[in-house]
Amino acid sequence: MRLLVLDRDHALYAALIMAAEPRISVVSGDDPEKLREAAADCPVWLAQPDFAAQLLRLGVHPVWIQSSWAGITPLLADGLPRDYALTRAVGIFGQVMTEYLLTYMLAHERQMLGRLASQVGVQWDDRLPGSLHGRQVLIVGTGEIGQAVAHMLAPFGVELLGVAKNPRSLLPFSRVGSLDNLPRLVQTADYVVNLLPDTTETRDIYNLPLFNRMKPTALFINAGRGTSVVDDDLVSALEANQIAGAVIDVCRVEPLPPQHAFWHTPRLLLTGHTAAPTLPGALIDLFRDNLTRFWAGQEMRGEVDFERGY
Repeated sequence: MRLLVLDRDHALYAALIMAAEPRISVVSGDDPEKLREAAADCPVWLAQPDFAAQLLRLGVHPVWIQSSWAGITPLLADGLPRDYALTRAVGIFGQVMTEYLLTYMLAHERQMLGRLASQVGVQWDDRLPGSLHGRQVLIVGTGEIGQAVAHMLAPFGVELLGVAKNPRSLLPFSRVGSLDNLPRLVQTADYVVNLLPDTTETRDIYNLPLFNRMKPTALFINAGRGTSVVDDDLVSALEANQIAGAVIDVCRVEPLPPQHAFWHTPRLLLTGHTAAPTLPGALIDLFRDNLTRFWAGQEMRGEVDFERGY
C-alpha cells in the first residue's frame, strides 16, 4: 500500500511509520501542490487538515484521511468532497491539555504574573496564594479530551461541572448540563474552560451577556476554537474588570493580526495555539491501530460524522 504523509513533521512521521510498517510505501512532504501527482496513487493519507484540504481542492481523492490534528475544520469547508473516511486524532491529547490548563490555573492561584510584576518593581510580595482545592471548574466540552482532563484534575480536589451537547451522568463530573444551561453554570465557576469544537451551535457563545454572568474572580481559558468567543466582548469584559483574566490559546485568525485588541488587553495571556501539541509516537500508534481496522473493514477510532462536524 502507498501512503501519503502530508504534514510539517512529515519526515519524522514517515520514519516512524516505515520503521514500524515496512510493507507500506511512504510518500511524504509539506507542499500539497508538489505532491499532487503522487497523492493520486495513495488511497490513505496521514495529513494535517489544512494541507489535505488543498489537495482535495486540486481534485485528488483519497479513500481515508487520518488527521494529525484533533480539529478537522479545514476539511469541512464548503465545496470540498465528503465521500471518504475521515478520522480525527483522538486519545493522545488528554495529558498535554491537562498540563496546559494546570499551568495557568496554578499560576492564577499563585498570582505568578502579579509576583513577577512586583519583582520588576522591587516590591516584596507576600500576598497569600490560593489553592485549587474546592475550586469549581466548568469544562465546556466533555468529549474525549474534556473527560480525560476532568479525570486528571479530580485529584486536586476541584468540583467538576461539564457542558455537553447531550447532558448525562458522567464521572467524575458532579453534573453535566447542556449549552442552554451555560449562562446558569458560569455564575458559580472559578474556572471556565472552553474545549468545544467549531460548529454552528458553538460559535459566538462567549459574549458580553455571558461574561457579565461570571464571577469577577473567574478565569476564562479558551483551548477549544477561536470562533466560540466574541473578541470585542471579551476585551470589554476584561477592561471593565468583569472577570479576573483570560488565557487564550486559539483565535479566529491565526497568527493573530498585529492590530488585534488582544495584544494589549489587560490580564489576557496569548499562548499561540500551543495547548495540546501532537505527540509523534502517540499519533503513529493511533494511525497504526486505525490502519489495522481499515484493512479489516472495522470502525476506526475518531471517525468523523460530516453532518455533525466532529
